[in-house]
Amino acid sequence: MRRLSRKKALNLVKELDAFPKVPESYVETTASGGTVSLIAFSVMALLTTLEFFVYRDTWMKYEYEVDKDFSSKLRINIDITVAMKCQHVGADILDLAETMITSNGLQYEPVIFDLSPQQRLWHRTLLLIQNRLREEHALQEVLYKTVLKGGPTALPPREDASLEPLNASGSHHCITAYNFSHRIDHLSFGEEIPGIINPLDGTEKITNNNNQMFQYFITVVPTRLHTYKISADTHQFAVTERERVINHAAGSHGVSGIFVKYDTSSLMVTVREQHMPLWQFLVRLCGIIGGIFSTTGMLHGFVGFCFDVVCCRFKLGAYRPREVSPARCE
Repeated sequence: MRRLSRKKALNLVKELDAFPKVPESYVETTASGGTVSLIAFSVMALLTTLEFFVYRDTWMKYEYEVDKDFSSKLRINIDITVAMKCQHVGADILDLAETMITSNGLQYEPVIFDLSPQQRLWHRTLLLIQNRLREEHALQEVLYKTVLKGGPTALPPREDASLEPLNASGSHHCITAYNFSHRIDHLSFGEEIPGIINPLDGTEKITNNNNQMFQYFITVVPTRLHTYKISADTHQFAVTERERVINHAAGSHGVSGIFVKYDTSSLMVTVREQHMPLWQFLVRLCGIIGGIFSTTGMLHGFVGFCFDVVCCRFKLGAYRPREVSPARCE
């Protein structure tokens, strides 16, 4: 009885087979079918290789939410070179009420304003990268993912500071007595991440007027960066530049100097590096292989059908009428 029940179950399973097997004696191979199979396998190998490279790649996902942090301090990292002697340079940080927040933490280093040939080459490379970043925003994702260690930007009197005023709006003043030509070697907010190029890095302004005002209006956006190499809380920012000559006689009033005015955004951006899951890669791979098999099979059948129709219509090939020789009898 058990053997009988097993036999019935096996027969039932065989009847449910959705992939019936065709005996090899019933299968006819052709040169055209072999050619199509070779092309199909080549295309499958190519697309599988390309799909593997897509699987290895990652992309950045941006999420936006309201920034609920009102008590933390905003760290300001600034490295600026001014074409003046150190004793003639003064800098401080003011809030919106024009109240001085701090003037400590600034370090003055006497250097030469003109760049050496090696520094000038690095500066041109940095400006070229900045221009590409403005044109192609996808390059910023490349910087996020690679997190390359940036080269030295020791370029001069120079202010080098890391300040931590409250996380609010304010301005950074740099007032000199003579020449306001300057070069911003680095300006960032929050935690410093090696390899990230900020919008004002490498900015150079040259003037021969002693009464020149340079203004930088900055909107700071809190950013959380999570990649496979680093996780950090930093800040992105957008900047608008403006410069004019102070001439009270012509109606252009103000104070000469370098002004960096910043305001924090109420939104926070979370940037996450994502990778294609293995199951999705396998599903896409199955779709590629199955799709190519089905498509090439249908194309081969359709071309064969059209070929048979043409040959039958014009009596070509196997459809050519055979000559019948008369039978001879002796």
